[in-house]
Amino acid sequence: MSKTPTEARVQALPAPGGTGGDAAGGGAPGPDIGAIALNIFMRMRQGDIALALGVSAILVVLILPLPSWLLDVALALSITFAVMILMTCLFISRPLEFSSFPTVLLIATMLRLSLNLASTRLILANGHEGTHAAGRVIEAFGNFVMGGNFVIGVIVFSILIIVNFIVITKGSGRIAEVAARFSLDAMPGKQMAIDADLSAGLINEDDARLRRRTLEDESTFFGAMDGAAKFVRGDAIAGLLITFINIIGGIVVGVAQNDMSFAAATKSYTLLTVGDGLVSQIPALIVSTASGLLVSKAGVVGSADKALFAQLSGYPKAMGLVSFLLLCLSLLPGLPLLPFLILSIITGALTWRLMRRDSLVENRAANAVQREMEAAEPVEEPISTALAIDELRIELGYGLLSLINDTRGHRLTDQIKALRRQIAGDMGFIMPSVRILDNMQLPASIYALRIKEVEAGRGELRPDKLLVMDPQGGSIDLQGETTTEPTFGLPAMWVEEALREEASFRGYTVVDPPTVVTTHLTEVMRENMSDLLSYAATQRLLDDLPHEHHKLVEDVVPAQLSVTAVQRILQRLLSERISIRDLPTILEGIAEAVGFTQNVVQIAEHVRSRLARQISHASTTMNGYIPLVPLSPEWEQNFAEAITGQGDEMQLAMAPTKLQEFIGRIREVFDELVQQGELPVLLTSPAARPYVRSIIERVRPTTSVLSQNEIHPSAKIRTLAQI
Repeated sequence: MSKTPTEARVQALPAPGGTGGDAAGGGAPGPDIGAIALNIFMRMRQGDIALALGVSAILVVLILPLPSWLLDVALALSITFAVMILMTCLFISRPLEFSSFPTVLLIATMLRLSLNLASTRLILANGHEGTHAAGRVIEAFGNFVMGGNFVIGVIVFSILIIVNFIVITKGSGRIAEVAARFSLDAMPGKQMAIDADLSAGLINEDDARLRRRTLEDESTFFGAMDGAAKFVRGDAIAGLLITFINIIGGIVVGVAQNDMSFAAATKSYTLLTVGDGLVSQIPALIVSTASGLLVSKAGVVGSADKALFAQLSGYPKAMGLVSFLLLCLSLLPGLPLLPFLILSIITGALTWRLMRRDSLVENRAANAVQREMEAAEPVEEPISTALAIDELRIELGYGLLSLINDTRGHRLTDQIKALRRQIAGDMGFIMPSVRILDNMQLPASIYALRIKEVEAGRGELRPDKLLVMDPQGGSIDLQGETTTEPTFGLPAMWVEEALREEASFRGYTVVDPPTVVTTHLTEVMRENMSDLLSYAATQRLLDDLPHEHHKLVEDVVPAQLSVTAVQRILQRLLSERISIRDLPTILEGIAEAVGFTQNVVQIAEHVRSRLARQISHASTTMNGYIPLVPLSPEWEQNFAEAITGQGDEMQLAMAPTKLQEFIGRIREVFDELVQQGELPVLLTSPAARPYVRSIIERVRPTTSVLSQNEIHPSAKIRTLAQI
């Protein structure tokens, strides 16, 4: 393999501790200093080690004194670092491109404070020797600003402190605070918009994940900037205090310890202190300006020059009024003519150029629109777009928007994804995508579930509380708001989060608001699953079968039965909550039944007999048996005599009084068994089962109705009563 030049040089040097021959050719082995130095340099090129050494050096400066020449280098580095931060803030397009700014700001502040301490040590220790005591950089800044008069220097330094502390730092801190607050408040709405776009198919999962990550990064960044603004504010206060201490302490040290006159001590130490303050405050002012540019750039895309000049030049009329005002000022007596006249001419020329540019842009746009209108025929939006409906939709009141982005990890969208996977595994049915919308017409704490845009259920939530229920249906002995569980209508109570452990200790069922919505959606789905199984969904289920079952599908559909008929059979199974996951067995049952009938009801009944093992297992209780309530021979005879017609025209023609008697008996027996803790199954003959089920589903929709053919031989049964 080829090696880079650096690797080659490292390998060419002897390893540390190797032999390096002497002049005599037989010297003792010793370390190669060049190899060691090069190895250290190569390791320092790693960013983490360099940063660790840099921060350690800043902390060392707080403790150990620096020579004046090294202080000059460090002060120049501080100014360079500040200018680099400012230039970066000017050229970035979005604030998030400089998301490390709070960390950079902390390091820059610590660097300036450590240099302040190092310069203070030199000023107080060597200030009596002259104005060069703390290095040439501080001396140059002091002489340049003061001009031989320390009063001027103090005033200029004070103004810099005021500009930095009162104007820039305070303003940027306020912008960061408001931006952080607004960013947090807007997160639920933005998150819901992302989920709505995902549900509508406008974006995919990767785009949604990227948008959520950007949203979280933006909120975290502005929150960090709100705290980072305090660094700049504290730095300004510290600079003011250090300057005051240096002047007073320097005069005391010069007069009391170094036998200087008061005037000489005042001049020398004031020049050094003001120079030190200027060297510190100018980088601080630069970094404060960079911070203000960064936080005030929220919502503006592009580098600062493009955003600034593009927006300032967007209104030529404003520039023209400025030119006219400057011309008027130049003509006023007492004011200098030349400066205002020159500025008026410049702004007037800019106005003319901007107006000409806008006129050209408008002409080009008008020509492009005209060409498009001539080239394209008018296209009217098809009415079919207004016919599109959402198969599943959740509408939230504005007070429930936090469910979309629950910071505790119970997001509604995540639970719905898990629900879709669970229903696919349990029922073999692919649940349609759920669209989540806010509805300002709903009360703040109300949600509504819609099936094909028809309301199928609604409930009331407390997003900051927990719903507690007694599994036995009893009253709840906790402090909270009494309510009714929206899915099953059980008595419940909304309690504070702090009572979770106590409620669990007492044996209560505790659920969070997103789980309440998901549970309600699950029951609504199971009740309406047959309506949601469309022709397209049926075709997709057939197409997604493994390759070894494709021949079975070809033999049945459409050779013997249409896709629509298969859809109706699957819908009948789903309406009684029978899983269609074992689709090959269902197709085998259909293939057997179509040999003697084309009636969908009779085919579905035959398929149920093929699914006897699955149906028996689903009806078996935790005690290991199927609790049966069979029809008496009298009622079997009544139903057999009431069935009239042949083929597809078969129907039940039972007298209304008989039906009322049957329904009353069903309610009496089943209510008594339910109170005993049983979930009984009604057992009928195969011929009467579909008609008995059509009656039962109107009074007890969750009650299973089985025929003798659907009880698997291996199932254990127990007869509890008889109708």
